[in-house]
Amino acid sequence: MTPFKISTLALLLALPVVFSACKDDKKDDPKPDNQDNELITTVRYTLTPVGGGAAITAQYRDIDGDGGTAPVFTYSAGATKLLLAKSKTYTGEILLLDESKSPVDTISNEVLEEANEHLFIYKVAPPALFTVVRTDFDTNTPTPLPLGLQTTLATTATADTGTLQIILKHQPDVKNGTETPGDTDVDVSFPVEVR
Repeated sequence: MTPFKISTLALLLALPVVFSACKDDKKDDPKPDNQDNELITTVRYTLTPVGGGAAITAQYRDIDGDGGTAPVFTYSAGATKLLLAKSKTYTGEILLLDESKSPVDTISNEVLEEANEHLFIYKVAPPALFTVVRTDFDTNTPTPLPLGLQTTLATTATADTGTLQIILKHQPDVKNGTETPGDTDVDVSFPVEVR
């Protein structure tokens, strides 16, 4: 056999090994991390008057997420803002949904399951308009920290207008009861009137 034929034969026998080695390398490559935060298309804050009365809601809805179609804000009884009574206490509950999926995904259930990694922040402007107190807690030890899916909202005796900003922080391994650490999953502001 000529030297040319020998080297050609050696090359042909080596090719399957090279190709299979490349294929095996690709199989062992880790997949990219696609575990982004869940899409939250809907934030609904429901307030029920203590002592009786109809519940009222404020809702933010943006089915296509950031960009695209503008979000839609809706309030009870067709109002253009969240209407609260003076000198009244309400129990509050947040519902988070991903309505881009079928069936709809209830994200607030996942937030509850991962309570040790989440914190709702409620900012009232002006601060004297009303107070919001978080009434549910995570299971952090030795001291449980607030979560904020459940709240109590108490208005003052003064009629006024302002805003309620609701922020959900994702704080894995850094939750300390404050807004500072972590990433923001939700940041929504509702106009409010106390009357």
